[in-house]
Amino acid sequence: MTPELRHLRYLLAVAEHGSFTRAAEALRVSQPTLSQQVRQLERTVGAQLLDRTARRVRLTDAGETYAHHARRALRDLAAAQRAVRDVQDLTRGHLRLAVTPTFTAYLVGPLVAALHDRHPGITLDVKEMPQDRIESALLADDVDLGIAFAGAHLPGIDATTLFTETLSLVTGARAAEDGLPRPLPVRQLAELQLALLSGDFATRGHIDAHFAAHRVEPRIAVEANSVQALVEIVRRTPIATVLPDAVTHGHPRLTPVPLEPALPARTVTLLRRGGGYESAAARAFTLLARDLVRARGYTDARP
Repeated sequence: MTPELRHLRYLLAVAEHGSFTRAAEALRVSQPTLSQQVRQLERTVGAQLLDRTARRVRLTDAGETYAHHARRALRDLAAAQRAVRDVQDLTRGHLRLAVTPTFTAYLVGPLVAALHDRHPGITLDVKEMPQDRIESALLADDVDLGIAFAGAHLPGIDATTLFTETLSLVTGARAAEDGLPRPLPVRQLAELQLALLSGDFATRGHIDAHFAAHRVEPRIAVEANSVQALVEIVRRTPIATVLPDAVTHGHPRLTPVPLEPALPARTVTLLRRGGGYESAAARAFTLLARDLVRARGYTDARP
């Protein structure tokens, strides 16, 4: 007899919660029903899948092996169901997108606006997370696409170049009359008070590495976990910051100041799970993202 899908979900729920009682509450079934269904699955498989003798119910060795394949089977089934629902003419569809936090400040808004304008029937789920979590989420099929930076990626992740991001020192002071601020030697940053992103941002690590390479110890007056917070701080105080040029482009109250030597540019990439199903919505978003970065003048956008 072949196990039913509910048997797989019931087993994984008990393994996740470590308790039949909590799993039954989460599944909204009675505990006796849940226990009976799991025992039926064990009889079908011909092995004990759960160790019920400890205080916390846990998977046996056989259960660990079976649960691994069950999770994969459920992910594949979910992908198949999305494929069936996917409408190729894009009158409807759904896209799950993950981005690193910096892109929320300047890229997500234009991308969402362009997608809604071109394909209003596509719904979008946007999640903000660190790059390592984006790649793990892609491999687990929790998201369809990710926007992050080029580098060493996890096995199974495919990366497509979107554009090159450049960063500058940013102040609230007005630009010189000729509109071209003079480059500031990096060593002079020690004379300024800075507001920077907190250490859990990839951008902060990029900035710190540049300072360390040039033996600069900046005077950090503020750390923030939001690009928008940095923009407001710089607008209203003499404190400077370091931000992507795309954030400050066209902002009337911010002045980018090139550093000498300049911060190394970073390659922005579109990430996906290699060999996975790619929906029509994901393909449309990829084309739209390339069009948008060209239209907005970001450098090094590639076909």
